[in-house]
Amino acid sequence: MPTASPMASMPGALIPNVGALVARCCGLYARHLAVTSASKNLSYAALEQRSNRLANALLARGLTRGDRVGIYLPNCTEIVEIELACYKAGLIKAPFNARLSARELVEIADNSDAALIITTTERADSFRTQLRNPQVQLVELGAEKNHSYERLLEKASDQFSPVSVHEHEIAVLHYTSGSSGTLKAAMQTFGNRLAQLRKFLMRGEGMQPGHTLGLVGPVTHASGMQMMPALCTGATIHLFSNFEPARFLEDMRGLRVTHTFMVPTMINMLLTETAGQYRPLPDLLRLGYGAAPMAPARIIQAMDVFGPILSQGYGAGETTSGVCALTVQDHLYARAAKPELLASCGRPFLESCVEIVDDEGQSVPQGEVGEIVVSGTDVFAGYWRAPELTAEVLKNGRYHTGDLARMDEEGFVYIVDRKKDMVISGGFNVYPSEVEAVLYEHSAVQDACVFSIPDEKWGEAVAAHIVLKQGQSADGEAINRFCAERLGGFKRPRHIEFVQQLPKNPNGKVMRKTVQAPYWANHSRKVN
Repeated sequence: MPTASPMASMPGALIPNVGALVARCCGLYARHLAVTSASKNLSYAALEQRSNRLANALLARGLTRGDRVGIYLPNCTEIVEIELACYKAGLIKAPFNARLSARELVEIADNSDAALIITTTERADSFRTQLRNPQVQLVELGAEKNHSYERLLEKASDQFSPVSVHEHEIAVLHYTSGSSGTLKAAMQTFGNRLAQLRKFLMRGEGMQPGHTLGLVGPVTHASGMQMMPALCTGATIHLFSNFEPARFLEDMRGLRVTHTFMVPTMINMLLTETAGQYRPLPDLLRLGYGAAPMAPARIIQAMDVFGPILSQGYGAGETTSGVCALTVQDHLYARAAKPELLASCGRPFLESCVEIVDDEGQSVPQGEVGEIVVSGTDVFAGYWRAPELTAEVLKNGRYHTGDLARMDEEGFVYIVDRKKDMVISGGFNVYPSEVEAVLYEHSAVQDACVFSIPDEKWGEAVAAHIVLKQGQSADGEAINRFCAERLGGFKRPRHIEFVQQLPKNPNGKVMRKTVQAPYWANHSRKVN
């Protein structure tokens, strides 16, 4: 098994394999629907058989324990099968954001050293000739070939015994872009994933047989963290392929979805679509939101429209999903007696140790601002093949989030700013230096500064101030087209301004906060 950190090099104790736990539930709920989409329905029995076939097929293709399996797919039932198969076979799941460009996909495939990538034929055609490692195997959905996904499953046995796993063994590479513009993947262990499962199952807002979890965000990201817990309760997962407010509301009603998770941008769009209509989704029992802050005024508006069903989560890939929650009861308490509580991201889960510390790592007095650090069984093992990046954030077993916050006397955490320059747009993390690196590839760009600005629709939007080279010309549309060829849509600047110069400190570094400040002058918080 490949290793990349001291923790990952020590296997630790034997623990239950999440894949084995789900397999047990597949037997208990065999006749129930497990996963559905607009084009396919899978029972629990079928999910068990197909994931077993895939586990056998992957091993038959020469993959061995610890090899990385890349997933470059839009939301579809196959993603659930792939995740289960990887757990069962001890392979490392490496999901790639479906919105990435072919160029970005190639970078991640190379970084992960993926042995095999599962994707669609159309997507495979966009990047196959650019892969740096000719040994990478491609398995295509929708292809009529011997290496097509369905052909592999047809040839494989539907019997498979999940392997035994250790707590520090790597299960998932959770990819994001680093603040330096370099790729980084949080190594989530089997112990992390088991802890994440416990967090969801111990919450008082859980699911049960007969409930339907509607997932509209990419299940390669925060939404996907809920799939295994849902399957361990006998609930049905419905995967939406896209988000169009009117159609989404219609489908949610028709499917009688009881639980869902959305980023604030989606909720804002639904509020506009419903125009104040009360309970447009009468079967919805829980509306979870997270991945980006949500303005308290919008939370109240959402409660007025959807009812007393909102709950919020705060966490990261490095903490294997949420570590704090603002529950439905917290929302109601805030509405009745403590409105300022709606600016909180909630209180820590039972197993998640959340502290507020100063620059020396010492706890700050109650109510004072410091950095959020997290420790516990859900904290990742470090960044894949990046020991220096790991050392920056993982110190003495505590993950330093870069988020600045305070904690009140009841343990509620209030985020006030970020140390990092990260932009959260529509629930996706965007790092300015990564976008700047692309802008600097343009022949007319002399200097660039990328930062976040408030945005009513997306919460935050990516903005850029650009200095052109002398004698060169370009307009915003030309820059946008240039970026579109190199970046996923959510990373491209939505506001571009051409300036004569950028403010710099004595060391010549661009003063990003100075450029950004005027856009946030009338906002109480520096995150939206």
